[in-house]
Amino acid sequence: MPTLRIGLFGGTFDPPHLGHLILASEASTQLHLDRLLWVLTPSPPHKRDQVITLLEHRLAMLELAIADNPAFEFSRIELERPGPHYTLDTVKWVQAESPSADVILLIGGDSLHDLPTWYRAADLVAACREIGVMRRPGDSADLSALERGLPGIRPKVRFVDAPLLEIASSEIRRRAAGGESFRYYVPPNVYEYILRHKLYR
Repeated sequence: MPTLRIGLFGGTFDPPHLGHLILASEASTQLHLDRLLWVLTPSPPHKRDQVITLLEHRLAMLELAIADNPAFEFSRIELERPGPHYTLDTVKWVQAESPSADVILLIGGDSLHDLPTWYRAADLVAACREIGVMRRPGDSADLSALERGLPGIRPKVRFVDAPLLEIASSEIRRRAAGGESFRYYVPPNVYEYILRHKLYR
């Protein structure tokens, strides 16, 4: 029987947008994932100086965004553990729950550059079967330099190519705050939720 492949896609998702969904879909297909867990981070250690929308709203928006795709699963892993929430701990938790599965960490191209600065980065690389890097066209990565800082990472990196989408949660928040249009940046049900709850105003 083939080994179960579980992808982990973490973030604050403030808000979740079409770029997230397209990247996740491409990762699922290109990396042959059996399950893709969306891991909502309540209070990411690297964003302690930023204002983040209340967890209840981010939770509701993420559930709405992925509700119609049976390949996507919402995970409460980091909601049910006290913080701070480090990726290494989350990977180990999933491995403990599914010891025979391969855990594939999904990160963006920008996060790959920053990976050496992450909490216990070498242990994180060792814990993952693969690291799926969801890059946009034109992104580049110096894997040789990364390998020098994090030995063993090079053979684990799997690049996921996705359409060029210049969509960022920060841009959506800025547009919403300024009364600009953002209707087609997010799924319709997420758009309605943002308007109904007057988020980012």
